[in-house]
Amino acid sequence: MSTQEISTSKDDWRWNYMSTTMNSYHQMFKQEFDLLYELADGSFNKRGMSLSSYLDLARRMNQHLTVHHTIEERHIFPHLAKRMKEFSKDPGDGHDHLASHKGIHDGLESLASLVSKYKLDPTTYSPTEMRACLDSFREVLFTHLDQEVADLHGENLKKYFTLEEIESIPM
Repeated sequence: MSTQEISTSKDDWRWNYMSTTMNSYHQMFKQEFDLLYELADGSFNKRGMSLSSYLDLARRMNQHLTVHHTIEERHIFPHLAKRMKEFSKDPGDGHDHLASHKGIHDGLESLASLVSKYKLDPTTYSPTEMRACLDSFREVLFTHLDQEVADLHGENLKKYFTLEEIESIPM
């Protein structure tokens, strides 16, 4: 392998660090969501979980996504928004990651309300209601997670930034 090939390979990894990192987090969120959905029918009992433990799982997923999006909105998106409209508060005709975050957080607020309701009175737990809540924001969540990773891919970032600028974004 030539020095040029090694340098290019190293640079490709550096360019794709952000999308690779985000993809890892996003895959974890999808797995957490899918597990919540799967177990919503009450099969959490077959896995040795109580309703309370299942609801704690839902609360943790909510917290994980909220923290992740808060970090993105405060520390990463402002840097990207300088040149990439999809990360700005006024994206124009493109897809809008902040609007997606709003849709996701609306769903997470509904989920938090349900979890609180079920924690207060476990007899009100409804698998149908739980799945309907999860269904209400699944598409916006999964589409957003995939689109964000695509937008952060090195080949796309090269259109807007230098490698040094990308590496200066707090990750």
